[in-house]
Amino acid sequence: MRPKEGSKMNSMIRTFLFHTGVVLLGIFMVYPILWAISSSVKPEAEIFQNASSLLPSSFRWDNYVKGWAGFGNFHFGLFFQNSLIVTSAIVVGTLVSSSLVAFGFARLQFKLRKLLFALLLMAIMLPAQVTLIPQYILFHKLDWVNTFLPLIVPAFVGGTPFFIFLLIQFIRGIPKELDESAVIDGCSTFGVFWHMMLPLMAPALATVAIFSFYWSWDDFLGPLIYLNQTKLFTVSLGLRMFADPSSMSQWGPLFAMSVLSIVPQLLVFLFFQKYLVQGLATTGLKG
Repeated sequence: MRPKEGSKMNSMIRTFLFHTGVVLLGIFMVYPILWAISSSVKPEAEIFQNASSLLPSSFRWDNYVKGWAGFGNFHFGLFFQNSLIVTSAIVVGTLVSSSLVAFGFARLQFKLRKLLFALLLMAIMLPAQVTLIPQYILFHKLDWVNTFLPLIVPAFVGGTPFFIFLLIQFIRGIPKELDESAVIDGCSTFGVFWHMMLPLMAPALATVAIFSFYWSWDDFLGPLIYLNQTKLFTVSLGLRMFADPSSMSQWGPLFAMSVLSIVPQLLVFLFFQKYLVQGLATTGLKG
Protein backbone atom coordinates (compact mmCIF):
# COMPACT_ATOMS: atom_id res chain seq x y z
CA MET A 1 0.00 0.00 0.00
CA ARG A 2 1.33 3.45 -0.95
CA PRO A 3 2.04 5.94 1.90
CA LYS A 4 -0.60 8.36 0.62
CA GLU A 5 -3.24 5.61 0.50
CA GLY A 6 -2.30 4.46 4.01
CA SER A 7 -2.52 8.03 5.33
CA LYS A 8 -5.90 8.49 3.66
CA MET A 9 -7.17 5.22 5.18
CA ASN A 10 -5.98 6.25 8.65
CA SER A 11 -7.71 9.59 8.23
CA MET A 12 -10.96 7.88 7.25
CA ILE A 13 -10.73 5.53 10.25
CA ARG A 14 -10.12 8.45 12.63
CA THR A 15 -13.05 10.34 11.12
CA PHE A 16 -15.31 7.31 11.44
CA LEU A 17 -14.32 6.72 15.07
CA PHE A 18 -14.76 10.40 15.89
CA HIS A 19 -18.25 10.63 14.42
CA THR A 20 -19.25 7.30 15.98
CA GLY A 21 -18.16 8.56 19.39
CA VAL A 22 -20.00 11.85 18.91
CA VAL A 23 -23.20 10.04 17.90
CA LEU A 24 -23.02 7.68 20.89
CA LEU A 25 -22.34 10.58 23.26
CA GLY A 26 -25.24 12.52 21.73
CA ILE A 27 -27.60 9.57 22.22
CA PHE A 28 -26.42 9.23 25.81
CA MET A 29 -27.11 12.92 26.50
CA VAL A 30 -30.47 13.03 24.71
CA TYR A 31 -31.79 9.77 26.19
CA PRO A 32 -33.30 11.36 29.37
CA ILE A 33 -35.29 13.78 27.20
CA LEU A 34 -36.45 10.96 24.92
CA TRP A 35 -37.45 8.96 28.00
CA ALA A 36 -39.47 11.89 29.35
CA ILE A 37 -41.22 12.35 25.99
CA SER A 38 -41.99 8.64 25.86
CA SER A 39 -43.28 8.63 29.45
CA SER A 40 -45.56 11.58 28.69
CA VAL A 41 -47.64 9.41 26.33
CA LYS A 42 -47.49 6.14 28.30
CA PRO A 43 -50.29 4.75 30.47
CA GLU A 44 -49.78 5.66 34.13
CA ALA A 45 -48.96 2.12 35.29
CA GLU A 46 -46.47 1.53 32.48
CA ILE A 47 -44.17 4.48 33.13
CA PHE A 48 -42.02 2.76 35.74
CA GLN A 49 -42.98 -0.86 35.14
CA ASN A 50 -41.62 -0.68 31.61
CA ALA A 51 -39.10 2.09 32.15
CA SER A 52 -36.42 0.60 29.90
CA SER A 53 -38.57 0.82 26.78
CA LEU A 54 -39.09 4.05 24.88
CA LEU A 55 -42.08 2.65 22.99
CA PRO A 56 -45.42 2.79 24.86
CA SER A 57 -47.91 -0.05 24.49
CA SER A 58 -50.54 2.60 23.73
CA PHE A 59 -50.36 6.35 23.28
CA ARG A 60 -52.15 8.33 26.01
CA TRP A 61 -52.46 11.86 24.68
CA ASP A 62 -54.93 12.62 27.45
CA ASN A 63 -51.90 13.08 29.75
CA TYR A 64 -51.38 16.43 28.02
CA VAL A 65 -55.07 17.30 28.36
CA LYS A 66 -55.10 16.45 32.08
CA GLY A 67 -51.82 18.25 32.68
CA TRP A 68 -52.92 21.42 30.89
CA ALA A 69 -56.21 21.41 32.84
CA GLY A 70 -54.13 21.96 35.97
CA PHE A 71 -55.68 22.04 39.41
CA GLY A 72 -59.07 23.48 40.31
CA ASN A 73 -59.48 26.85 38.63
CA PHE A 74 -55.78 27.14 37.78
CA HIS A 75 -54.86 25.73 34.37
CA PHE A 76 -51.23 25.16 33.45
CA GLY A 77 -51.30 28.01 30.97
CA LEU A 78 -51.40 30.38 33.95
CA PHE A 79 -48.12 28.95 35.22
CA PHE A 80 -46.55 29.43 31.78
CA GLN A 81 -47.80 33.02 31.77
CA ASN A 82 -46.30 33.70 35.20
CA SER A 83 -42.97 32.18 34.19
CA LEU A 84 -42.93 34.25 31.01
CA ILE A 85 -43.60 37.48 32.94
CA VAL A 86 -40.93 36.79 35.55
CA THR A 87 -38.34 35.50 33.08
CA SER A 88 -38.81 38.37 30.60
CA ALA A 89 -38.49 40.97 33.35
CA ILE A 90 -35.39 39.30 34.76
CA VAL A 91 -33.74 39.15 31.34
CA VAL A 92 -34.42 42.85 30.69
CA GLY A 93 -33.24 43.84 34.17
CA THR A 94 -30.10 41.73 33.89
CA LEU A 95 -29.16 43.23 30.53
CA VAL A 96 -29.67 46.81 31.74
CA SER A 97 -27.94 46.56 35.11
CA SER A 98 -25.13 44.17 34.11
CA SER A 99 -24.12 46.23 31.07
CA LEU A 100 -24.05 49.49 33.04
CA VAL A 101 -22.08 48.03 35.96
CA ALA A 102 -19.66 46.25 33.62
CA PHE A 103 -19.02 49.46 31.67
CA GLY A 104 -18.32 51.30 34.91
CA PHE A 105 -15.78 48.73 36.07
CA ALA A 106 -14.10 48.36 32.69
CA ARG A 107 -13.86 52.00 31.61
CA LEU A 108 -14.36 54.39 34.54
CA GLN A 109 -11.92 55.28 37.29
CA PHE A 110 -13.44 55.85 40.74
CA LYS A 111 -12.61 55.37 44.40
CA LEU A 112 -12.68 51.84 45.84
CA ARG A 113 -12.87 50.43 42.32
CA LYS A 114 -10.47 47.57 43.05
CA LEU A 115 -12.18 46.77 46.35
CA LEU A 116 -15.60 46.67 44.74
CA PHE A 117 -14.29 44.47 41.94
CA ALA A 118 -12.85 42.09 44.55
CA LEU A 119 -16.27 42.00 46.25
CA LEU A 120 -17.81 41.24 42.85
CA LEU A 121 -15.51 38.23 42.47
CA MET A 122 -16.38 37.12 45.99
CA ALA A 123 -20.08 37.35 45.12
CA ILE A 124 -19.49 34.97 42.22
CA MET A 125 -17.91 32.43 44.57
CA LEU A 126 -20.53 32.85 47.30
CA PRO A 127 -23.32 30.23 47.26
CA ALA A 128 -26.77 31.75 46.78
CA GLN A 129 -28.05 29.88 49.85
CA VAL A 130 -25.80 32.01 52.09
CA THR A 131 -27.69 35.21 51.28
CA LEU A 132 -31.12 33.58 51.13
CA ILE A 133 -32.17 34.29 54.72
CA PRO A 134 -31.04 37.96 54.81
CA GLN A 135 -32.79 38.56 51.49
CA TYR A 136 -35.98 36.94 52.69
CA ILE A 137 -35.97 39.09 55.85
CA LEU A 138 -35.46 42.22 53.74
CA PHE A 139 -38.22 41.37 51.27
CA HIS A 140 -40.56 40.36 54.08
CA LYS A 141 -40.11 43.76 55.75
CA LEU A 142 -40.79 45.44 52.40
CA ASP A 143 -44.00 43.35 52.16
CA TRP A 144 -42.84 41.88 48.85
CA VAL A 145 -43.41 38.23 49.76
CA ASN A 146 -46.12 36.62 47.62
CA THR A 147 -45.35 38.95 44.72
CA PHE A 148 -43.00 38.74 41.75
CA LEU A 149 -40.91 41.65 43.06
CA PRO A 150 -38.32 39.57 45.03
CA LEU A 151 -37.61 37.64 41.84
CA ILE A 152 -37.51 40.61 39.45
CA VAL A 153 -36.16 43.64 41.33
CA PRO A 154 -32.68 42.20 42.16
CA ALA A 155 -32.05 41.81 38.43
CA PHE A 156 -32.58 45.57 37.94
CA VAL A 157 -30.51 46.80 40.86
CA GLY A 158 -27.45 44.60 40.62
CA GLY A 159 -27.68 42.05 37.91
CA THR A 160 -25.85 38.76 38.27
CA PRO A 161 -22.16 38.90 39.29
CA PHE A 162 -21.15 36.27 36.74
CA PHE A 163 -22.77 38.19 33.87
CA ILE A 164 -21.13 41.44 35.03
CA PHE A 165 -17.73 39.74 35.06
CA LEU A 166 -18.34 38.28 31.59
CA LEU A 167 -19.24 41.69 30.16
CA ILE A 168 -16.26 43.34 31.89
CA GLN A 169 -13.91 40.91 30.20
CA PHE A 170 -15.57 41.58 26.86
CA ILE A 171 -15.35 45.38 27.18
CA ARG A 172 -11.68 45.16 28.14
CA GLY A 173 -11.05 43.60 24.74
CA ILE A 174 -12.44 46.69 22.98
CA PRO A 175 -9.73 49.29 22.19
CA LYS A 176 -9.94 52.38 24.37
CA GLU A 177 -9.10 54.52 21.35
CA LEU A 178 -12.73 54.12 20.27
CA ASP A 179 -13.85 55.74 23.53
CA GLU A 180 -11.38 58.59 23.08
CA SER A 181 -12.51 59.25 19.52
CA ALA A 182 -16.15 59.31 20.69
CA VAL A 183 -15.30 61.82 23.45
CA ILE A 184 -13.49 64.02 20.90
CA ASP A 185 -16.65 63.95 18.79
CA GLY A 186 -18.61 65.30 21.78
CA CYS A 187 -20.02 62.16 23.42
CA SER A 188 -20.60 62.19 27.14
CA THR A 189 -19.74 59.17 29.31
CA PHE A 190 -23.24 57.79 28.89
CA GLY A 191 -23.07 58.63 25.18
CA VAL A 192 -19.96 56.49 24.85
CA PHE A 193 -21.77 53.65 26.57
CA TRP A 194 -24.99 54.03 24.55
CA HIS A 195 -23.65 54.81 21.08
CA MET A 196 -20.30 53.03 21.16
CA MET A 197 -20.27 50.19 23.64
CA LEU A 198 -23.77 48.73 23.38
CA PRO A 199 -23.57 47.98 19.63
CA LEU A 200 -20.15 46.35 20.09
CA MET A 201 -21.39 44.36 23.09
CA ALA A 202 -24.24 42.76 21.13
CA PRO A 203 -22.73 39.22 21.00
CA ALA A 204 -21.93 39.21 24.72
CA LEU A 205 -25.34 40.66 25.58
CA ALA A 206 -26.99 37.92 23.52
CA THR A 207 -25.11 35.33 25.56
CA VAL A 208 -26.17 37.00 28.80
CA ALA A 209 -29.81 37.13 27.67
CA ILE A 210 -29.88 33.46 26.67
CA PHE A 211 -28.31 32.17 29.88
CA SER A 212 -30.41 34.52 31.99
CA PHE A 213 -33.53 33.14 30.30
CA TYR A 214 -32.44 29.56 30.92
CA TRP A 215 -31.58 30.09 34.58
CA SER A 216 -34.70 32.13 35.33
CA TRP A 217 -37.07 29.74 33.56
CA ASP A 218 -35.58 26.74 35.43
CA ASP A 219 -35.43 28.47 38.81
CA PHE A 220 -37.25 26.52 41.51
CA LEU A 221 -35.83 27.73 44.82
CA GLY A 222 -36.69 31.42 44.37
CA PRO A 223 -40.37 30.93 43.52
CA LEU A 224 -40.63 28.25 46.21
CA ILE A 225 -39.42 30.69 48.87
CA TYR A 226 -41.35 33.81 47.87
CA LEU A 227 -44.55 32.58 46.19
CA ASN A 228 -47.24 30.91 48.30
CA GLN A 229 -50.41 31.55 46.29
CA THR A 230 -51.23 29.09 43.51
CA LYS A 231 -52.23 31.88 41.11
CA LEU A 232 -48.63 33.18 41.26
CA PHE A 233 -46.89 29.84 40.72
CA THR A 234 -44.34 29.51 37.93
CA VAL A 235 -43.92 26.39 35.78
CA SER A 236 -41.43 24.81 38.17
CA LEU A 237 -43.86 25.09 41.09
CA GLY A 238 -46.75 23.95 38.91
CA LEU A 239 -44.87 20.76 38.06
CA ARG A 240 -44.27 20.09 41.74
CA MET A 241 -48.03 20.00 42.34
CA PHE A 242 -48.35 16.81 40.27
CA ALA A 243 -46.06 14.93 42.69
CA ASP A 244 -47.68 14.39 46.09
CA PRO A 245 -45.73 12.12 48.48
CA SER A 246 -48.72 11.82 50.80
CA SER A 247 -51.08 10.51 48.10
CA MET A 248 -50.96 9.38 44.47
CA SER A 249 -48.70 11.30 42.09
CA GLN A 250 -49.91 12.03 38.57
CA TRP A 251 -46.82 10.90 36.67
CA GLY A 252 -48.36 11.00 33.18
CA PRO A 253 -49.48 14.67 33.34
CA LEU A 254 -46.24 15.51 35.16
CA PHE A 255 -44.08 14.23 32.31
CA ALA A 256 -46.42 15.78 29.73
CA MET A 257 -46.10 19.24 31.24
CA SER A 258 -42.37 18.71 31.78
CA VAL A 259 -42.00 18.15 28.05
CA LEU A 260 -43.98 21.31 27.30
CA SER A 261 -41.88 23.27 29.81
CA ILE A 262 -38.68 22.67 27.83
CA VAL A 263 -40.22 23.85 24.54
CA PRO A 264 -39.53 27.59 25.19
CA GLN A 265 -35.91 26.83 26.04
CA LEU A 266 -35.55 24.67 22.95
CA LEU A 267 -36.99 27.41 20.74
CA VAL A 268 -34.66 30.03 22.26
CA PHE A 269 -31.68 27.77 21.61
CA LEU A 270 -32.71 26.96 18.03
CA PHE A 271 -33.31 30.59 17.04
CA PHE A 272 -30.39 32.17 18.91
CA GLN A 273 -27.71 29.46 18.93
CA LYS A 274 -25.50 31.36 16.48
CA TYR A 275 -25.52 34.39 18.81
CA LEU A 276 -24.74 32.11 21.75
CA VAL A 277 -21.70 30.59 20.00
CA GLN A 278 -20.55 33.99 18.78
CA GLY A 279 -20.92 35.51 22.24
CA LEU A 280 -18.99 32.71 23.95
CA ALA A 281 -16.26 32.92 21.33
CA THR A 282 -15.79 36.68 21.64
CA THR A 283 -16.02 37.13 25.43
CA GLY A 284 -12.87 37.60 27.45
CA LEU A 285 -13.26 34.31 29.30
CA LYS A 286 -10.74 32.72 26.99
CA GLY A 287 -7.88 34.63 28.53
